[in-house]
Amino acid sequence: MAMELLVRGSRLQTPPDGPCSRMNEATESSMSQVLSDAPSADTPYDRLARLGIVLPPAPKPVATFVTAVREGNLLFLSGQGPLEASGVEHHGKVGAGVTPKEAYGHARIVGTNLLAVMHEHLGSLARVRRIVKILGMVNAAPDFTDHPKVINGCSDLMIEVFGEPIGTHARSAVGMGSLPSQITVEIEAVVAIRD
Repeated sequence: MAMELLVRGSRLQTPPDGPCSRMNEATESSMSQVLSDAPSADTPYDRLARLGIVLPPAPKPVATFVTAVREGNLLFLSGQGPLEASGVEHHGKVGAGVTPKEAYGHARIVGTNLLAVMHEHLGSLARVRRIVKILGMVNAAPDFTDHPKVINGCSDLMIEVFGEPIGTHARSAVGMGSLPSQITVEIEAVVAIRD
């Protein structure tokens, strides 16, 4: 079996009857597995670019609080709403004027704002070790029951940006009788970070 070796950027072809030809299939399979398990060079910023997402400036607090507090290796993010970089904010009751699909998109906008807060406080999203927990609140009609599907908008984004297992997290998705300024969704997060 002829093998191709990569040595300092140059490809070398070994002869079919050379010493490398005796490598058995199990060893070759093991090497392939090691290579496929190697960490990807993709960064969260590469993934954001592929998704067509540009991080907005982190939203400013609207009351007496800060957007994030670090305690040890945990970063606690205050609740964010569906505020677009253009200044458009989404309001209304999910299940009564706002569809679950629209609210899913709003939760994705909130996820982008949470990423902007992480970037502002950490200097780089590469410092995120794990999205630990997300609490998603939906401004919902009393008979609305698909809260988890709405908050998937944020959860799906975290997995798309950080991959697994970093982006996978514990989560609660709950309905609220109202939210500040009647925004459709509010989401907060707990993030484990690396120094």
